[in-house]
Amino acid sequence: MTWRYIIKQLGFPPSGLILLFLLSWMLRKHLPRLASFIFLITLTAFYVLSIPLSVEHFARHIETEAALTAEQLEQLDQHADVIVVLGGGRELADDAWGSDQPSLFAQQRLRYASRLAKTSELPILISGGLHFGQPPSEAQIGSETLAIDFNIETHWLEGESRTTWENALYSAKTLQPLGIKKIVLVTDAWHMPRARWSFEQHGFEVISAPMGFFSVPRQRPAFGLLPESKAFWQNSLLLNEWVGQKLYLHEHLKNN
Repeated sequence: MTWRYIIKQLGFPPSGLILLFLLSWMLRKHLPRLASFIFLITLTAFYVLSIPLSVEHFARHIETEAALTAEQLEQLDQHADVIVVLGGGRELADDAWGSDQPSLFAQQRLRYASRLAKTSELPILISGGLHFGQPPSEAQIGSETLAIDFNIETHWLEGESRTTWENALYSAKTLQPLGIKKIVLVTDAWHMPRARWSFEQHGFEVISAPMGFFSVPRQRPAFGLLPESKAFWQNSLLLNEWVGQKLYLHEHLKNN
């Protein structure tokens, strides 16, 4: 898992762009035209990834699952048996909290799941394993957050998974022996297509409950063309997800 993390960080922004800048600098004397081309392409990519306008357009291609309607919310208990919430990372303990906490992504997912649970009275499963093998699991942290902050009980903890595919795999091992195959799946909108596909590959009937949409209109000054650090971060997530979708599909086709 550590090597996979290192390779991923070096290949994706910002590290991948930094390496390309370094490559152009190293080639500047011996291959000046190639060096200039690499520099200009990298600078353009850096700018495009840094503007809110590109976040909105890129997200529209990734976020293909619509949010639940008011009517769907009222009828969730008629069409599903459980709410499955996917972990979204964790933050290490600081002096204020005293223990590890869900990341901002995970907090939003848990908050939305708690709202769905209160509306539908469906039980909750949280899926999320260890970070670099270090306890507690994302599932355990999420369960504590639901209990303390939202007064919601978690019925099942799936704390072994490290990837979206494993979220589906180990959730299936937990729920399907109980006869549960109809689920409401909660994760970010940009993550939902790959998550839904993974759970369907493991035999679940999925009702998508996406949240945290990046594709909403940015409404930034200068038509969203001014670089922002937040836009760079969001575009990096979207790029990672787009590559993840392609890799999952490739692996599935290769194995079948």
